[in-house]
Amino acid sequence: MTPTPKLDERIGTLEEKLAELKRRQQRIEARKLALQTRRDRKVETRKKILIGGVVLDRLAAGQLTDSELRTWLEPALTAAADRLLFGLTERRRR
Repeated sequence: MTPTPKLDERIGTLEEKLAELKRRQQRIEARKLALQTRRDRKVETRKKILIGGVVLDRLAAGQLTDSELRTWLEPALTAAADRLLFGLTERRRR
């Protein structure tokens, strides 16, 4: 038994709707992921600011010496501009 043309049309319409709903769901999921990524970045930035504040306060209070801070920074900072900001010498490229 062959499906009627009207039934074929209905199936085609439903398949198009399904495809559109799948595309919409993918866009929604992409927006959710982007939003979560932005939130995570904001949290990470806030943590860095707070940690930096604590380190600077300890440095000012004498609970952390400049040489101790430089010991932490020396291997961590690789960009010339970042090293200059903290008075570290530029690293030689290998």
